[in-house]
Amino acid sequence: MNDAIAEFTDYLTQTKNYSVHTAIAYETDIRDFINFYEKFNGETVYPRDLSRADTICFRSWLADRQRRNLSHKSTARALSSVRGFYKFLNKKHNIKNDAIGLISAPRVPRKLSKAIETSDVENMHDAIRNIDDKEPWIAARDWALVVLIFGCGLRISEALSLCNRDVAGRPDVLRIMGKGSKERIVPVLPAVYDAIEKYITVRPFGRDANDELFRSVRGLPMTPRMAEKVIEKVRNYLQLPDYVTPHALRHTFATALLSGGADLRTLQELLGHSSLSTTQLYTRVNMAEITNIYTHAHPRAHE
Repeated sequence: MNDAIAEFTDYLTQTKNYSVHTAIAYETDIRDFINFYEKFNGETVYPRDLSRADTICFRSWLADRQRRNLSHKSTARALSSVRGFYKFLNKKHNIKNDAIGLISAPRVPRKLSKAIETSDVENMHDAIRNIDDKEPWIAARDWALVVLIFGCGLRISEALSLCNRDVAGRPDVLRIMGKGSKERIVPVLPAVYDAIEKYITVRPFGRDANDELFRSVRGLPMTPRMAEKVIEKVRNYLQLPDYVTPHALRHTFATALLSGGADLRTLQELLGHSSLSTTQLYTRVNMAEITNIYTHAHPRAHE
């Protein structure tokens, strides 16, 4: 079984271009099912035995995950992982199972993210400068990172993957490599470059064209966790709500564009969403704002 799982994870990373982190998540889900199936059957399970798993087995596994207080979101992802493994086994080893296609994943409520108030984003500048008053280059770095994510709608990983050569000469657009190695083009506002150039001017290291743009205090490339801590410090300093995160900056970018008249297809391209249904969540956010305005302002709202 280990060989089959290893073959599948290699397929995910080498053929499907999934990240190593995603492949590990798939492996964890698959092993969770295999471990349950062995207890369910009372014997060691080999790849060929997977064809015999029936709907009772799959539903019992889902029930077992519920007993372990695993979330619906986690279980839905686990079922998707196991389905993917079965498709791979059918394609590569002719091991087929029709029963798993009859199993419905638990419904996962899609939560609406919250946008940050524009005034709060503006206040972050002075907050960052005050927090890092002894290290002006770090303050310049942190503000450049905030402006980049907010101004271009980037994911943390995308912002941190940029190198000096990507921003040299202030190109009108940036080529962003997103999830699944999908490239997209993102326009850049002058204010974003202004913040980046101020940071580059005072940055003490990492000046080679191929060096990552954002550097840690030790001169190493910044990690996503470091970027999260930047926002955490600002959030605590300004006493902002817990939902103020780097991703909320990206969400604020999307909400602002939609409110300003951007169509969903354009927004999908700018955000790098593979599915339009993900982008459509922002219409729900916008409608929530409209409903709130209606409730508080319309004279007939309380009749």
